[in-house]
Amino acid sequence: MNANRVKQILSSPADVEVKYNGVSVWIDKLNEDGTTATVHLRGPLEERTIVNISELQEE
Repeated sequence: MNANRVKQILSSPADVEVKYNGVSVWIDKLNEDGTTATVHLRGPLEERTIVNISELQEE
């Protein structure tokens, strides 16, 4: 995934499914470096992780 698509997903009212290592995640924000994003797992756990946006996959 690229930075422009991450921005589109963040601004979209639609529920866009994104996966990281095969696990469904929410994107919280695109980080200032433009190559990483803060994400958290869908569900009750809200632990946030910084991941490289190239590893995110839109379903």
